[in-house]
Amino acid sequence: MINELNHDHYLRPFREHHIDPTSITRHDFIETNGDNFMLTIPFLGYLLHGFVTLPRSHLISTFAFRCYLFALTFMIAVTNQIHKWSHTYFGLPRPVVMLQSCHLILPRIHHRYHHVSPHETYYCITTGWLNWPLERIKFWTWLESAITYLTGAKPRDDDMKWAQKRQPTS
Repeated sequence: MINELNHDHYLRPFREHHIDPTSITRHDFIETNGDNFMLTIPFLGYLLHGFVTLPRSHLISTFAFRCYLFALTFMIAVTNQIHKWSHTYFGLPRPVVMLQSCHLILPRIHHRYHHVSPHETYYCITTGWLNWPLERIKFWTWLESAITYLTGAKPRDDDMKWAQKRQPTS
């Protein structure tokens, strides 16, 4: 059951877009962002609990950390939405286009490098800022080699499988 949930609700939508890069643009808000929002709940709960229960002096002394954690949590929550926008060619809200133009969020032109087969480069999907340095130190190549060594799984070996949408049973 857990494996089916992972396949249908998280992995399939993400992996299928290597076969059909515009598929992500057809996902609704929940399908696009739900998993990442769920991931942030414990951190937001931690921040809220501290805000309600901790003395003011402690909140002041940990303010920078709490701001950082909130910003990190927010960016994790919206990273798939930003990724979706990098695949959307028409009808983007003006503020999104402006943020992409300023490279504050992932621009379409930058993300296009990742979508050249065999999809083995430029994996950063929120801002893209770390793509060049991570490529330079061969971080992704090393990580993929480690995953293959530990699991036997080959990167992108099964993209077509992930792109197959489940047919409804009658």
